[in-house]
Amino acid sequence: MRIWTVANQKGGVGKTTTAVSLGGLLALKRRRCVLVDLDPHGSLTAYFGYDPESVQPSIYDLFDAPGKAPPARELLHDTGVAGLKLIPASTALATLDRQLGSRQGMGLVVRRGLAALEDEFEFAFLDCAPMLGVLMVNALAACHHLLVPVQTEFLALKGLERMVRTLEMVQRSRNRPLPYTIVPTLFDRRTRASVESLTEIRRVYGERAWEGAIPVDTQFRDASRAGRPLTVMQPWSRGSIAYRKLLDTLDTGDQRAGPPEVGHG
Repeated sequence: MRIWTVANQKGGVGKTTTAVSLGGLLALKRRRCVLVDLDPHGSLTAYFGYDPESVQPSIYDLFDAPGKAPPARELLHDTGVAGLKLIPASTALATLDRQLGSRQGMGLVVRRGLAALEDEFEFAFLDCAPMLGVLMVNALAACHHLLVPVQTEFLALKGLERMVRTLEMVQRSRNRPLPYTIVPTLFDRRTRASVESLTEIRRVYGERAWEGAIPVDTQFRDASRAGRPLTVMQPWSRGSIAYRKLLDTLDTGDQRAGPPEVGHG
């Protein structure tokens, strides 16, 4: 199973949209995929009609009772899309950093939980909260490839700098580099700010930045209201076509990436 983490330490850059859209595309290809919500706000959970205040069971159960947690298979929920499952978030995730403190081994909870699903799914997408904590550490420790969506506007570039520094810190706990791809999002070629921001991303990050960009597309909002991936609902929309190109790039590149080797933490 390939595990892709979608993370940025700035909110509103398209993390959930990226996870949902790519997961939907894989489902259309009949490649089984699980979406994992690691954000206490539960945007991914709510996208598919579940309430993070009350949904049971959730990813929180893996952390709440280490050694006694239910099998990850019991955490799966339907999305209404064949071949696409969801492990939802609970708002209780917001308490984890305080609860767990410096307990050993808590950085590998998600990786160990997903190991039980390796025979059932080809892909997993981990949708992270925009903050560094035990949840993001888990997501980075588990993943084979990191996707960093970044809005094409100058304030978002500062958040990207923080994310890259976090990545450098995490690299030190791994025995090999963590491949990552910067995904420019919310691109509006009609505005000078968007065009200049995209140019700056490519200048600073070079090959780390995907050569394309996800455009502004109002149909993403329509798909969210319907609780369906846009890539499934309107596969030929501008946004869907852009995500299809991104997936083609990732699918090719990830075949060269080996599994993560993570230090104990």
